[in-house]
Amino acid sequence: MNIMTKTDKMLSRKEGGVGYVTFNNPERHNAVSLEMWEAASSYLEDFKNDKNIRVVVFNGAGGKAFVSGADISKFESERSNKEAIDRYNIAVDAANTAIYEFPKPTIAMIQGYCIGGGVGLALCCDMRICSDNSKFGVPAAKLGLGYAFKGIKKLVDVVGPSFAKEIFYTARQFTAAEAVTMGLVNRSVPAEELEAYVKNYAETISGNAPLTVDSVKFIVGETVKPGAERDLKKCAALVDACFASDDYKEGRKAFMEKRKPAFKGA
Repeated sequence: MNIMTKTDKMLSRKEGGVGYVTFNNPERHNAVSLEMWEAASSYLEDFKNDKNIRVVVFNGAGGKAFVSGADISKFESERSNKEAIDRYNIAVDAANTAIYEFPKPTIAMIQGYCIGGGVGLALCCDMRICSDNSKFGVPAAKLGLGYAFKGIKKLVDVVGPSFAKEIFYTARQFTAAEAVTMGLVNRSVPAEELEAYVKNYAETISGNAPLTVDSVKFIVGETVKPGAERDLKKCAALVDACFASDDYKEGRKAFMEKRKPAFKGA
């Protein structure tokens, strides 16, 4: 079921324990406008508050692109003066931060072009699974654009300094195979199998113990922070909560009874 929003360029649905956010601007290779960024944030807030949703998948409509960056056709109306530019940048940062800091697992399902802001959005997700015909690139150096520290750090955290430099220096498009080699994506699968593969992956994750999965997400996030900024007390508390949960009892019981556990997140 789709949530009503200001734009038909963003879609949302829930299937069991999996929430889906779809960038729905296929005629422009899912280039993103201000209203689309704002809608993405509202969907995430809904998914965060829904205890039944345990995983969120991001994808692009049309089969030719995940997200190809900003919608240049909207620049005149959305980025023509400082006030408008500031509003746009705030919306983009808010959406990317909401994805990056989302407390539940997130997957970018990438088919086709993943360019510029699309790469940035994908990097905010926990995992990236792409079709074997996908293309990746950050063309900033061909446009004279500057990239802020936060965005570049996310890329470096995933692919390392050398590949991050190559991606930016060359500004060229990379194949899915190259993206796998760099570690930019977790998996590359045949295009015709992508949707079913990601659906199965998401459902596998949603069937596991939420307290365990969510605690690992938080703790991994802390490992990439400077030592002084790490919340080790919360890390320990999340681990303790797992062992004190009914799900821990259910996991042990299901193992002994040789059946699939029914986790409730408590």
